[in-house]
Amino acid sequence: MFAKNDFKYKMNTMPQSDDKNLSLMSETEIKKARKFHESFPQYEVTPLVDLKEMAKYLGLKKVSVKDESYRFGLNAFKVLGGSFAMAKYIASKLNRDVSECDYNYLTSDNLKKEFGQTTFFSATDGNHGRGVAWSANKLGQKAVILMPKGSTKTRFDNIQKEGAKVTIEEVNYDECVRMAAAQCKTLTDKGESAVVVQDTAWEGYTEIPTYIMQGYGTMSSEAVEQLGERPTHIFVQAGVGSLAGAVVGYFSNKYKDNPPKMIVVETSCADCLYKGALANDGNPRIVDGEMNSIMAGLCCGEPSTISWDILRNHVSAFISAEDIVAARGMRMLGSPLKGDKPIVSGESGAVPFGALATIMLSDDFKELREELDLNSNSNVLLFSTEGDTDPIRWKNIIWEAKER
Repeated sequence: MFAKNDFKYKMNTMPQSDDKNLSLMSETEIKKARKFHESFPQYEVTPLVDLKEMAKYLGLKKVSVKDESYRFGLNAFKVLGGSFAMAKYIASKLNRDVSECDYNYLTSDNLKKEFGQTTFFSATDGNHGRGVAWSANKLGQKAVILMPKGSTKTRFDNIQKEGAKVTIEEVNYDECVRMAAAQCKTLTDKGESAVVVQDTAWEGYTEIPTYIMQGYGTMSSEAVEQLGERPTHIFVQAGVGSLAGAVVGYFSNKYKDNPPKMIVVETSCADCLYKGALANDGNPRIVDGEMNSIMAGLCCGEPSTISWDILRNHVSAFISAEDIVAARGMRMLGSPLKGDKPIVSGESGAVPFGALATIMLSDDFKELREELDLNSNSNVLLFSTEGDTDPIRWKNIIWEAKER
């Protein structure tokens, strides 16, 4: 069941940078994001599930999973980033602090008079675009969403229901990002108000990706309070790396003197961070071409420059995982040991747990267990970032044992 070829890993031995981006995820910044999210009537702290029996089975002291399928009724965490980025963007245009731009203000008649409307452009595999579309809808703004080829009808429909203009393009995710930026520029060249809300950063585009990462910090802030103690290990998934950078950055700031060991997990078809670690020169790598994986949300081949700088300095190991690892995580979380609460986790949400289970249960990864000090004293935190955002695919994997 657990095989050596399920994934590849590389311990982090890259040279460190000056770590200039770590301060972006300071507790001071994250408190602003959380206060903003708490102003939404839909806000509730998502559950942190303590898998006591699973921890015993895996030979660990504690396994805690943050279940983001409850976030704002959208079945995924991504709305945290898009909504906060919109708020900070609007605040900057009005020369206000984001603390003055809570939900009530952003939905008020005063905002319409002072700010008007902007069109927010974004590319997405599903969850990010839905979060942007939902936020734009709630805040009286416009959204244009581009999806890559292979995107499912369910995820398309969920975005369209929020009133966004949405299309599925015949290109991969990274090309959709470029198309969204080009369409946005066309609009602004005509004198209309428009901006790209994307969770990946590139040269000349760093502010909004930073806001998105800070928005993600709400999730980590909640988890710290719910845990009540420092985790020894954190497993987190990565596409462009913004979520991973947000989590790693937050916990590196929170526990500066004794940070947890942090492990990043990617899909093998878009493992740009793993390849960067493998090259070992501190420079990011790009993966291009077809990206066929059940982990649609992680099929991003160009890393965020902001996140990469944080990850290269603070991650212990990078893992490049096959689809079977994600499917294993989905099944084990969905049908845990008696006494543990089941978690409905989607393909991208479950791969960190699948990786953890593989490491702990396969002798092929004994050396990695030892390098990471994963043992009966370990308190492991994971983030299930999405539920069954595509119910048909979820059922195919869980019920029919299909991985496509």
